[in-house]
Amino acid sequence: MSAIGLALHQFRFDQKTFWRNPGSVFFTVALPLIFLLIFATIFGNDQLEELGGITTTTYYVPAILTLAIVSATLQSLAVQLTVDRESGILKRGRGTPLPPWVFFAGRVGNAITISILMLILVTGLGWLIYDASIPWEHLPAVLVTLAIGAASFCCLGVALTAAIPSVDAAPAITNVSVLPLYFLSGVFIPETEIPEGVLHFADLFPIRHFFEAFLAAWDPTTVGSGFEWGHLAIVAAWGALGLVLAIRFFRWTPRTG
Repeated sequence: MSAIGLALHQFRFDQKTFWRNPGSVFFTVALPLIFLLIFATIFGNDQLEELGGITTTTYYVPAILTLAIVSATLQSLAVQLTVDRESGILKRGRGTPLPPWVFFAGRVGNAITISILMLILVTGLGWLIYDASIPWEHLPAVLVTLAIGAASFCCLGVALTAAIPSVDAAPAITNVSVLPLYFLSGVFIPETEIPEGVLHFADLFPIRHFFEAFLAAWDPTTVGSGFEWGHLAIVAAWGALGLVLAIRFFRWTPRTG
């Protein structure tokens, strides 16, 4: 079998594994949709005048998409790779002829596929129930933002495994890595309600810039193509840092036991 064939086989295996895990499906697919319903219900659908008149639900579609993609990439990869490492699956796999890049191609391909699915589901739910805008004129910007963000957070997820000592610690460490930033970056709370100093602090991290790039692409008042190259460059830089750290510190052997 060719290397491409092996990668496709690994991808299909990872897809089956994901969909057969109810916990993964709930937290990665269902929970972001629940969050969208909750936030749209709580905050209504008024216009946010400070943001150019964009409606609240149109604001929350890219916000929840940011959460969903980070969950499908950084969090899911970090947790599952830690489980596989500590259970010895990675060590056994490393001893086979399977090239490492094929293994990671399957995992990353699965994460990006779930990210694309969440783009469709969150956008569809926002439009169907709340009449949230769909940015057809900025679709290239949406897709490029998704691609850069998903790839970057995949790299960060693999790198994060180096800081996770055990399976039990994986959910806590991944959550503490992202959950506070959702509040500080405008994902959970409209950025107009967040102090400017807090937003400047959030600017140090990639989630804020990923959300800003998505929001610009979604905002119907955005002039031009919708690309936010400055924000995307920062997200990509974080992804490059994650890749370097992953290459340097990723472990195939268990750290416990």
